Amino acid sequence: MASLSEKIKVKALEIGFQEIGFARAEALTEEGARLGEWLARDFHGEMAWLGREPEKRSDPRLIFPGAKSVIVLLLNYYTPHEHVPGPGLGKVSRYAWGDDYHDIVKNKLRELLEWIKTEVPGADGKVCVDTAPIMDKAWAVRAGLGWLGKHTNLITKEYGSWVFIGEIIVNFELDHAPEIVPDHCGTCTACLDACPTGAIVAPFLVDSKACLSYATIELRASEFSPEISENLEGWLYGCDICQDVCPWNRFQKPAGEPDFEPRGGETSIDLDEVLSLSPEKYAERFRRTAIKRAKLGGLQRNARALKKKP
Repeated sequence: MASLSEKIKVKALEIGFQEIGFARAEALTEEGARLGEWLARDFHGEMAWLGREPEKRSDPRLIFPGAKSVIVLLLNYYTPHEHVPGPGLGKVSRYAWGDDYHDIVKNKLRELLEWIKTEVPGADGKVCVDTAPIMDKAWAVRAGLGWLGKHTNLITKEYGSWVFIGEIIVNFELDHAPEIVPDHCGTCTACLDACPTGAIVAPFLVDSKACLSYATIELRASEFSPEISENLEGWLYGCDICQDVCPWNRFQKPAGEPDFEPRGGETSIDLDEVLSLSPEKYAERFRRTAIKRAKLGGLQRNARALKKKP
């Protein structure tokens, strides 16, 4: 007879997840200490929320009292398209080409949790995507789904790093014996060498303040520093350089999820269009996409900086 963990895995794959693993709900002591050191070095920049209640980020029992297990799930988002090159266009990070992944992943997690509740008497749980105070990548490693690359993204042997991570924290025990995947980056430094701003200051360590993704999405300043503006390399929203050069992404596979396909076939956006947007048109244009995270002012700042490039 299949175990409960095996049944949950079968259902998760049926719902559309590619990988699933289980871990004991306990404090991430070492990972929490590293987070504290990263925060102390101010590598989080303006992302002040990362510094609030860091103890919650490293202990799921503080997020969901009664937690016994963490179910970690991966959803492949790779679609086989390339950026449209050309003057006057700004590149968009692959994860934001389609519909907002928060909604897609969360809906699948909720569907799985509701099914679990019908299978396990008294079962309850909390669904988490990356907006919850939880260390997604650390839990994926704990659950045996991959390893943390030198660019600090999760890497899997099966799908490379093009995966979204979600969790369900539950109040019952599951099989907690994952085979931890060892680091397979070896001596490779492709991501460090390719980063145009040197944001990967050391293997497994990123200074967000120098990262193009942070600058074009999270930063609220009205203008970029010269170090950012001179090294945008055409990026309007986000940056995929460290993932594009990663040798493990030769194992990327098409997601098969229609909602991850580029909206309107767009992988790059016309800069003049961005600069002409009113708040109303902006809200309509990017409704239910991750791009709205940058706000209209941020996206137009990015477009102005790209327009200044020779």
